[in-house]
Amino acid sequence: MDIRVGDKIEMKKPHPCATRCRTFDVLRVGMDFKIRCTACGHELMIPRVRAEKNIKKVIRPELNDQP
Repeated sequence: MDIRVGDKIEMKKPHPCATRCRTFDVLRVGMDFKIRCTACGHELMIPRVRAEKNIKKVIRPELNDQP
């Protein structure tokens, strides 16, 4: 699975914070993923295998090179 730093990922299960948010920002990629909850800002590291299994959708930032 092609996940890059700066992507947003939507997980199958929500983060157990008060807002029950499913989207996370990807901060680091490697054998582990470092992700941040977009609602509460909590950062966590999870193994790559577990992350790839639980990812529902990858949201890439659109790069607009037009003025």
